Amino acid sequence: MGSSQVANRNPDASIVALVLLLALLWGGNSVAIKIGLQDIPPLALAGFRFIIGLAAVTGWALYQRVRIRLEPGELVPLIWLSLIFLLQIIALNVGTHYTTSSRSIVLNSTYPLFTTLFAHFMLQGDRLTVPKSLGILLAFGGVTFTFMESMNLASREYLLGDAIVLASGALLGLRVVATKRLVQSIHPYRLLIWSMLFSLPCFFLLSLIFEQGWEYQVSLSSVAAILYQGLVVAGFCFVAWTSVLQFYKASRLVVLFFATPLFGVVLSRLLLDEPLGLELIAGAVLVAAGIYLVNRTKEEEG
Repeated sequence: MGSSQVANRNPDASIVALVLLLALLWGGNSVAIKIGLQDIPPLALAGFRFIIGLAAVTGWALYQRVRIRLEPGELVPLIWLSLIFLLQIIALNVGTHYTTSSRSIVLNSTYPLFTTLFAHFMLQGDRLTVPKSLGILLAFGGVTFTFMESMNLASREYLLGDAIVLASGALLGLRVVATKRLVQSIHPYRLLIWSMLFSLPCFFLLSLIFEQGWEYQVSLSSVAAILYQGLVVAGFCFVAWTSVLQFYKASRLVVLFFATPLFGVVLSRLLLDEPLGLELIAGAVLVAAGIYLVNRTKEEEG
């Protein structure tokens, strides 16, 4: 009873600031991927990222005395979750390789909308409402603007990458819903650890098959990018967010992740000097508005 009361706290200003920091750090993920891709191919980059992420999350789980060993009946559902995890990360990295980091973060940030759609069919008591549907329509209006910019470019060079990253957003939404079902009986740290463990050999095996002609380089920027993705995103962000959810109302916090695509677009401009057309800016704003409306609706329902 005590734990449920603790988990029901309203967040104070410091927790709100922490969650906004997490939104900022997640917004930098596609930027780090794009930087890493300058030296390392997409599948191998994912493998290196999750070696570091696995070490970080496993270390924290051991510190928290979370049981890591699989329990009876957990293997099959975790294999299915790992398959979704594997496909989603491959789509994110490969798609980002073929588009810009700013477009990648906007399109991948659609995952809360896909989560809402999948939850309507897969989770009891989590149905679409008129405000949620309006939020989804707003966000996909933003996706349309983002694709319009690609169509307006003479070479239309980003269309393939945009489509693959959008598929990554859909897979991430499916992964979130699958995780919501499994965390009822499996600790979230164990879920992530085994998802990474099952996926790691696949990343490197697929890289060995499909990325043979790629020239690897080691630079300060690529090493920093891998450390950012592994330690900061896969490690710190996951641990911090999971820890916050143990004490505070999720419905009051997830709404803040509307800022992620906006942060991502700004960071892409600042760190990679990527051009920002009006269509992309409009797309980022509409996706952010859709995320805000969907999550705000959840808060009012809660």
